[in-house]
Order: sequence, then C-alpha cells, then structure tokens
Amino acid sequence: MMLKKYPILKWSLISLVSLLLLLFGFGWWFMSLIPKKEERVDFTTTKPSELTYLTQNVPPNRGKVLAVVTSAKTMGNSGKKTGYELTELSRAYYVFQANGFEVDIASPKGGEPQVIIDDEDMGKYDFAFLNDSTAQRKAKNTVPVDRIVPSGYEAVFFVGGKGAMFDFPENKAIQHIVRELYQADKVVGAVCHGPAALVNVTLDNGQHLLQNKTVSAFTNEEELLLIPEAAEVFPFLLQDKLIAQGVQFNEGAMYLEQISHEKNLVTGQNPWSTWKMAETMVQEMGYTPKYRKLTPEENAVEVLNTYEASGSQKAKALIDTMYRDKHVELERILIAKHSLIAGMQGDIRRFFALIGLTSHAKKMAERG
Repeated sequence: MMLKKYPILKWSLISLVSLLLLLFGFGWWFMSLIPKKEERVDFTTTKPSELTYLTQNVPPNRGKVLAVVTSAKTMGNSGKKTGYELTELSRAYYVFQANGFEVDIASPKGGEPQVIIDDEDMGKYDFAFLNDSTAQRKAKNTVPVDRIVPSGYEAVFFVGGKGAMFDFPENKAIQHIVRELYQADKVVGAVCHGPAALVNVTLDNGQHLLQNKTVSAFTNEEELLLIPEAAEVFPFLLQDKLIAQGVQFNEGAMYLEQISHEKNLVTGQNPWSTWKMAETMVQEMGYTPKYRKLTPEENAVEVLNTYEASGSQKAKALIDTMYRDKHVELERILIAKHSLIAGMQGDIRRFFALIGLTSHAKKMAERG
C-alpha cells in the first residue's frame, strides 16, 4: 500500500536494489581476477638452501654490512603498533649475503625488536628469512647501536618501518655511525622510513649530511593515504623534514620503486624499492651485483611503472611479453591493489585502467 501511495519510494527502492546488485556483481567479478588461495604457490616453508641465488656462485667474503632496525613498538603515544618491516630487512639482507657480504643487525636498544609482517607482501625470500636460523638469531638478538664500531663495516643500511620515525632521528650513536662511514667514503643506505636516521646528521666540517643531496623516502602522499592523522602521530612528516634539511626530494609514483643514488648515499622511497636499493649499494661498494631473477612483485611494479609512463597499451604489451617468456612470473594482485588505491583517491580513470590491466594479466595467465 505504501509503495502504491508513494511511487517515488517504490522507484527509490528499485534503484537502491539495482545499485546493490550492480556493486555485488562488480565485486564478485573483481575478486575473480585475483588468484584463489589454493592457486597460489605456498612459500611458507621455503629455506635459504632452496634458493639458487643464495647458494650458487656466492663470492668470497667481501666484508660486513650493518643493517639497523627500529626498537620502537608503538607510534609515540597513539597506541598504534609498529616495528621494522620484515620485507625491507629480508630482501636487503639476502642481496648483501648473495654478493659476498656478512650482515650484522643492530637496533637502538638491542635485543629482540618488534617486526611487522604484511602477509600479502610476503614472497619466498621473506619466508626463507623466517626459516633461516642464522638470520633469525641475528634479528632476535640485535646489537645495541652504541656498541657498534663503524670502521668494521663497508656499509650501513637503515631498514624502514614507522617506528624508525621515533627512535632514529635523535640517536647519537646512529648519527656517529652514519658520519664515520660517510666520511670514510663507505656506503650509507636507507629505505622507506629508514632515511629518518639521516635527518640530524652533521659532518665534521659543520655541514649537514643531506644539504643539497638528492634523496628518496616515504612520501607525504603515501603516508597520509594510510594514516590521515600522520601529522599528529609522528614527530614530523619525513618528506617535509628532509626538504627542510636542504634535500632535493626525488619522489616517484605512489607505492612504486624509486631510488636516489648520489655517490655513497643511496636511498629508496618505499618497500618496493628495497631490491634495487640494496643492489645499488653493492654497486657503490665496488662490485657488479650478482644476477638475480626478478620476483613476480618486481615484474608487476615494472608493469605499473610502464602504465604510469606510457599508458595502458604499452603496459598490456609488456604483460604479453612477460607471459610469452615462460620463466617470467607476474604478481597481478599488486596491480589490483593499485586499482583500489586509485579508487580511494577518487581517480576513476586510473581505477578502471588498472582493473583492465589486472583482467588482461589474468587472461594471459589462463592462456598459458
């Protein structure tokens, strides 16, 4: 009776039901683009001994690299959990190891720091790290940074994780390590939030380390999308702080690989920059990085970068080339994630373009 009396209510209800059905159908189709859990390779039991990159043609010992992780377990007074990012440590650790370097792990407080594991980003090297008894012993028994003798290392690498924003910048031992290695023409590297270690380093000549340097780090845009209240949670926004210290900030596309290499200072924008950043550090230490087959995630990043630079058709052509090469694997879930990021930003054109790339990747995978 009410619907007959108020026809506008009837049509509003029909429109609402139609919209819900449309959204449900779109959601079902979108999820069909992503490989089901049972279709994905299970890497959880991977051991380092199973990875030829780590076992074959490893050079004789070339010295030691120091990896530094945060000891912070919460983001200031916010109560939000934090720590270091596993993927940023594991991938760099194995690049250094495969290229002949022993890796020590340190933290501001020493002991066992808190680790952040994002299940969706985990690959075989990350699981191998969790199953590596030597790596785990080092990661769970980190050396306090104030006990580190910098001269014993060829490089220092600052691992990201939001906790780095709280206990890296003011740490005098960290500043000493950076200053001594940098001034000795050894390599200083940092990724994502890791460059927070560099923001207060002054050289012996009184000049700020970062003055007029080109640097990449986690951007304001990346930070604020994940934590809208980041300006209140963190002591500063990393991009703003770096620019205030005289940096030429080198910003790439959101959540895609971007590094800066200025002599013996190497920095990366986000977790997806870790592989290239670590291999650039090896190069800066005077060695040609050992060949490594790109991971499915890196191939997806290449597709996304191609889309950003040249559009959908070029990106689809790259996908076609990858699938013609039977040795290439592509992590299309990452492309799908970037479509959702575009949706969150209200970029509808990019949203549908990236869904189209995900769909194309699925079609090519099914063709075999």
